[in-house]
Amino acid sequence: MAGIGPISQDWEPVVIRKKTPNAAAKKDEKAVNAARRSGAEIETVKKSTAATNKSASSSTSLNTRKLDEETDVLAHERVPTELKKNIMQARMDKKLTQAQLAKLINEKPQVIQEYESGKAIPNQQIITKLERFLGVKLRGKK
Repeated sequence: MAGIGPISQDWEPVVIRKKTPNAAAKKDEKAVNAARRSGAEIETVKKSTAATNKSASSSTSLNTRKLDEETDVLAHERVPTELKKNIMQARMDKKLTQAQLAKLINEKPQVIQEYESGKAIPNQQIITKLERFLGVKLRGKK
């Protein structure tokens, strides 16, 4: 450790200046005013796409048209009638309520209710749990 002097750091302030966003507009304005004073002819043109995102608006109208022309009705797959009847029958054979069955498979009672009413989107993991705890094959051939 001998021979190493104290460590010093050289801290100098660094100043970063940004140009104001209106700097270009002010220069253009000054040039226009100077041209007016000198009597030169000035032509101004208003951009029709000013302050808009033209590419986004044109693609939006195309997408809107495609959606309007679309005839397919898209919906999530629901629990088949046969499956919901099988779940309900197996649960009643075991003399379990929806809440008790839900507790057995570590799901919310609402999940069992949705499966039995046919509103749920089928999840193979939940169906497998139901088959295991009810001791019945719910899907496929019996």
